[in-house]
Amino acid sequence: MKPFKKLSRPQIDRRGFLSNTAQGLAGVALATMFTEDRARAASPKIDPANPYAPRQPHFDAKAKNVIVVFCSGALSHVDTFDFKPELIRYHGKPLPGNERLISFQGPNGNLTQPLWKFRPRGQSGKMVSDLLPHIGDMADDISFIHSLTNTSNTHGPAENLMNTGFTFDGFPSMGAWVNFALGSENRNLPAFVAIEDPRGNPQSGPNNWANGFLPASFQGTPFSSTKPIRYLDRPESLSGKTDQAARDALRFLEEQNASRYPGDEELAARISSYQLAGRMQLSVPEAVDLNSEPEHIRKLYGADSSNETKAAFANNCILARRLVERGVRFVQLFNGAYASMGRLNWDGHGKMKEQYDVHGEILDQPVAGLLKDLKQRGLLKETLVVFATEFGRMPMFQLGTLGRDHNPYGFTGWLAGAGVKSGVSYGRTDAFGFKAVEDVATPHDFHATILHLLGLDHERLTYYHNGIERRLTNVHGHVIKDIVA
Repeated sequence: MKPFKKLSRPQIDRRGFLSNTAQGLAGVALATMFTEDRARAASPKIDPANPYAPRQPHFDAKAKNVIVVFCSGALSHVDTFDFKPELIRYHGKPLPGNERLISFQGPNGNLTQPLWKFRPRGQSGKMVSDLLPHIGDMADDISFIHSLTNTSNTHGPAENLMNTGFTFDGFPSMGAWVNFALGSENRNLPAFVAIEDPRGNPQSGPNNWANGFLPASFQGTPFSSTKPIRYLDRPESLSGKTDQAARDALRFLEEQNASRYPGDEELAARISSYQLAGRMQLSVPEAVDLNSEPEHIRKLYGADSSNETKAAFANNCILARRLVERGVRFVQLFNGAYASMGRLNWDGHGKMKEQYDVHGEILDQPVAGLLKDLKQRGLLKETLVVFATEFGRMPMFQLGTLGRDHNPYGFTGWLAGAGVKSGVSYGRTDAFGFKAVEDVATPHDFHATILHLLGLDHERLTYYHNGIERRLTNVHGHVIKDIVA
């Protein structure tokens, strides 16, 4: 019998050992990291049968609700909130270092001073122009961000970025993300409402309140004081008794189908949407009944104005307050319509002074009235009011015109209410209001801060779509902590 042959042990040198070990450990670490990232970025658990059920934030929230006032058309910061004495001093002279500046619509002329006088407002002494004196009077309750920027100088893509985090169509709006994350406190009303301007829709239209790749349940519901929700009223030919009988029959069928097809998420979602529609028929008329508002409240907002557009926008502002008062999580309030060469929005290329005088009257008192009303009702302690626009305006007139061209390099937005410091200013543009030069903020920073105030970590609020954990802030964004109380 032949003796067993001793098997040779594979030899491995020191370098090979370390290399193989490192690769193995790296693989384990990478796998662990991926697992942790997926767990950390896990989407909220949504019950298709009850998609608006209240959900807990990531951490204690400072704000329960949000009202966004969005000025479509690009409100000029140098004529409203961003006071630049040097712009007055250098009026009529070229912009130093940019004497031949070419912007969105072509060459620019010399520096042009603000078209309205700036005055100190409130105890903070914040300089706000006479275009918006009522909002100026609320300066002590506002945290101004003077260093916002945008990557696009075109209205549609810039609106998209400010409202969805991306310049392209097809991404969920901020309201949809918040609706997805937190649900609603009122099962009888939409969790997310977009209130259209009396003059029409903004440039990007429904994309501003779209659900994108999030489930359809989380898209905004558009209506206003002048445009009720369509098909909500019971047809005149249908009696109340017949209507109730139809509801009872439908409810029976829903129960039968739900028990027959348990776990069918699409069916559950469809049933849920019909149930919400039914409840809205009963709850929405009461929520939008502005006739129940006392006269002093209507006067506070300017809803008694002889200016029909101002009165209609004021009613929209009252409606926004009534909705958050009833537990609606996110309200988007638009001021300004689609491209109109500045006639219907803040796109002040041609006759800025003449057009802004019209728009300022429509915007000013209603928004200030909203802040005052929320404050006196104690709602401002739990409601975050956001004021935004897609970009700013140049510190000079366009060559041969009486208006300012698009300026994405620096502009102003502001926050007020829950969790926000009062009477402060953050960031700075240069001496002429041309570019943000201090504490430069992006739309992603803006969004991260809003989510933070709602108790949401913008890096954790994700949705897995097309192989990517998507989020509102893309792969960017930092909370602007200096304005957080």
